[in-house]
Amino acid sequence: MKIGIDIDGVILDYERVLKTYGDLYDFIELKKGGIINRNEHYLRNRYDWTDEERMNFVNKYFLKLSKQTPLIPGAKDVINMLQKEGNELIVISARGGMVEEMKDVAIEKFKEEGMSFNKCYWKQDDKLEIAQKENIDFMVDDSYDVCKKLSENRIKTIYFRDKEMKKLEQNEYLKEVSNWGEIYRIIKGMEEN
Repeated sequence: MKIGIDIDGVILDYERVLKTYGDLYDFIELKKGGIINRNEHYLRNRYDWTDEERMNFVNKYFLKLSKQTPLIPGAKDVINMLQKEGNELIVISARGGMVEEMKDVAIEKFKEEGMSFNKCYWKQDDKLEIAQKENIDFMVDDSYDVCKKLSENRIKTIYFRDKEMKKLEQNEYLKEVSNWGEIYRIIKGMEEN
């Protein structure tokens, strides 16, 4: 099987780290109560920051936080099992788009952890195009918008949903999970069908 995998919020716990420091930045540095939509995945839609405040946060925190972000529990083990079972794993990530060095941080982290992938697509805003081009069997992502778009285009999608994020209705093309054990169970279940 060909499995597409996002990085942030799926392999690396970057989204949770980013939200934590976003809240601290908003409250302590900006002295605001600027959360306008807690259920938003993207910072630009989560806070009422000006463009300058958002770019200050990006410049101050994105790379620093990326370097200290841990793996999501179970990610390494399940990824290694899927590879040993002969699956092709393809990273499809927006990482590196805003801060180029974040791509290198992820590559180094994977190397340190002994993790490898068959292909990597970086700076991808439109993951549908790559998923179709690669003819992937599953895409694992944590973005509501990405999962909605992929599943509406009949790509089997696993929505790695944080409890605060918006829900999507599950169907034959979309399954919601909260951990890597569930991801493995869904993929193995589909192999058997």
